[in-house]
Amino acid sequence: MRGARPEPAPAGPGRTTVRGHDRADSVRTTRSSYDAVAERYAELSAGSLAAAPLDRALPAAFADLVRADGAGPVVDVGCGPGQVTARLRTLGLMATGVDLSPAMIDLARAAHPDLRFTVGSTTALDVADGALGGVLARYSLIHTPPERLPEAFAEFRRVLAPGGRLLLAFPALDDPDGVAEAFDHKVALAHRFSPDHVARLLRDAGFEETARLLRAPEEGERGFPQAHLPARRADG
Repeated sequence: MRGARPEPAPAGPGRTTVRGHDRADSVRTTRSSYDAVAERYAELSAGSLAAAPLDRALPAAFADLVRADGAGPVVDVGCGPGQVTARLRTLGLMATGVDLSPAMIDLARAAHPDLRFTVGSTTALDVADGALGGVLARYSLIHTPPERLPEAFAEFRRVLAPGGRLLLAFPALDDPDGVAEAFDHKVALAHRFSPDHVARLLRDAGFEETARLLRAPEEGERGFPQAHLPARRADG
């Protein structure tokens, strides 16, 4: 499930620490919400990478780095209907897509029958320890309650080989004193995050940030900056 495109409806501000989430209920709500709109979402998101050159460039750079490190398999977490998973394959990677929504996975399998797609979550990937060369989570963490980000990052580190690559993308919170802020995404409750806070959590989870891109919103997008954080599993 990807939350940046298509754009959610305009919203008022809503700052929150989001400490009261019922975890199981949050997962059920997100899954059922995306199941209900899967076909429409796939239609609206088709071609989204082609319309965003910088967003298209980052997965390509990620693929270059994974190949340079030895071309281990990669997982596209929150793959939705599979467009980015398919792009990773065209970039020379052995890519698998994972999504919480069974309806999204059905669409991805139908559109890309040569690729592997499975139902799963960011915090419980069906992957052996150290098996991956890369993990891409492009706008798929926005439905993760902020207090569960450390759990997701620990899972990403578990499945990555030493030195394995991670690429995150998410709507950025531009308040230097903020951590996370809820916004009224069309499908399910979503959050944008402080890049500095995310970088700290990554460091605590055993990653080193290798670059950072913060871009302005493009025409037709909601007025949030967009953050891209490449990192790698730090060992030793």
